[in-house]
Amino acid sequence: MSYKPTIGLEIHAELNTRSKMFCGCANNPNEKRPNINICPVCTAQPGTLPVANEEAVKKVIKTGFALNCKIATESKFDRKNYFYPDIPKGYQISQYDEPLCAKGYLVVDSGKIGITRIHLEEDTGSSIHPEGVDYSLVNFNRAGVPLMELVTEPDITSGKQASDFAKELQLIFKYLGVSDADMEKGLMRVEVNISVSKTKKFGTKVEIKNLNSFKVVQKAIDFEIARQIELLENKEVVVQETRGWHDKKEVTFSQRKKESAHDYRYFPEPDLLPMNFDRQYLQNIKSTLPELPESKRKRFKKEYGLEESQLEIFVTQKDLSEYFEKVISEFSEWLKVEKIRATKDIYKLVANYLLSDLAGLLEGKEFVEKDFKITPENFAEFIKMIYLQEINSKTAKMVLSEMFGTGVDPSSIVEGNNLGQMKDDGKLEKIIKEVIVKNPKAVADYKSGNKNAIQFLSGQVMALTRGTANPSSVQEMLKKILS
Repeated sequence: MSYKPTIGLEIHAELNTRSKMFCGCANNPNEKRPNINICPVCTAQPGTLPVANEEAVKKVIKTGFALNCKIATESKFDRKNYFYPDIPKGYQISQYDEPLCAKGYLVVDSGKIGITRIHLEEDTGSSIHPEGVDYSLVNFNRAGVPLMELVTEPDITSGKQASDFAKELQLIFKYLGVSDADMEKGLMRVEVNISVSKTKKFGTKVEIKNLNSFKVVQKAIDFEIARQIELLENKEVVVQETRGWHDKKEVTFSQRKKESAHDYRYFPEPDLLPMNFDRQYLQNIKSTLPELPESKRKRFKKEYGLEESQLEIFVTQKDLSEYFEKVISEFSEWLKVEKIRATKDIYKLVANYLLSDLAGLLEGKEFVEKDFKITPENFAEFIKMIYLQEINSKTAKMVLSEMFGTGVDPSSIVEGNNLGQMKDDGKLEKIIKEVIVKNPKAVADYKSGNKNAIQFLSGQVMALTRGTANPSSVQEMLKKILS
């Protein structure tokens, strides 16, 4: 029999509330100065008492609804006792046996992953270890920030599946608006519990802490599966422990012996009352759920007929997909006035210019509408000009570039630079005849059967018209005159 991996994830996401979990200090992950957003409560000064942040509670419940969880009507906070230098109280306020959400699931391409629980706790501070000195520093800005922890069932069987799950979960957090979930900033962290076994009985569980990218999640799991199998094949023992990931060496390494739940000596937090939620309170939270990524995938495919690669870009970039639909709405209004039926070819035209030409201008940066100068109305007008062949594809690129830099509407750019499509056939015919006279060799090549010569002649005409002629019309007229 081959070894079967059993994998469960613990995913932490900092909630984007304005204040911390149990005090009024600012929750600002972008604050660079140490120990600025602190107070007697989040630094655990004697005599201080916590007050729960209701907005954080609502965000966890909202996430639970999105992930098909059973939402608790009664819940409480607990003390999780352990000492690290960056935990000011010597314990963490968390949740143990009565979490806010439980028994949910999320479906990804590779299968259905069960969710054991989603609970709410406070984050720790952060330790800084300067090089070349024999001391460490502690920054308490993060101490007390609302932290949502999601624990999966051990349903995952590969690094790829774990990475897929974490990616989809990050998208859902962003769609819900509960967390920015930026892994580079540490706003979302993935921890892995993994064992391998040849039988139905689980092997010895090893935890890998603080994985900060989807690529690293996959690499760390694949490495750890291979490491544990090698140990067992050599008749060695897999030790229950916590391991870290070494980026440069691309290996896991031992950090400390793994604690069990009883080591934390959980007991109910005496300074916070239990929470009770009635049906209407929970329903009000559920009613705020937006369209989620999987629903958007299905709707965009059905309504707009986009390709899978285009769909995934729109689903991944929420701002861009919303902008796309605003442009479609503006363009559709014009189609109604003109009594033209919208087709999927039109939707693809909008998508192509957003995902190719505009993406090139953004130079790899993610689209953010509030920083974007082109209004949906102006982009719709730009698409209309292409659709009506008022500008050709070459001119369209020039116009879009000008719009991107200035925010000016496309009609003004076309008129101001005399870029409109040439409509005077008499004038165009005169230019074509002039090109024929000036290029006798290309004319002779064409007449002797070299069809590529027509491309050269067409290019000369387009150059003289500054790209304002219709390329297909130019070729048709060239062939007609030359014949």
